[in-house]
Amino acid sequence: MTPFLLDHSALLALGAGHRQLSWLVVAAAEGRAIGHVPALCLSAAEAERKGIGEHVASLPGLEVEPLDLTAALDAGALAGGGTDWQITHAVHLARPSAEWPTGRSVVSLMPDRYEGTGVDPIDPDDI
Repeated sequence: MTPFLLDHSALLALGAGHRQLSWLVVAAAEGRAIGHVPALCLSAAEAERKGIGEHVASLPGLEVEPLDLTAALDAGALAGGGTDWQITHAVHLARPSAEWPTGRSVVSLMPDRYEGTGVDPIDPDDI
């Protein structure tokens, strides 16, 4: 199964009915993929569209990843270094870890925002 992370731009597009993103969520709900939502990305999406957070949280197959201490410190360091705060949690979670040794793919409609982070996001329009 393929793990993926939805950033704020993907969440906003999902809420607007983006076809490929809807397909990814269905795949996750059916156990064919593993869908995660970084909490800080969910906050960024909610700031732009009130109610999107509750909508996303109600979808089967998507798990909201909490912003724990390690993630908060890394996100803060990334933001302090010039990375857009809206993607810092996704960048942190995309990196290899003990749980995800090969990392996780980020799905984003704004892949250029990830330049210089070491993360190469997937544009859902290319799926």
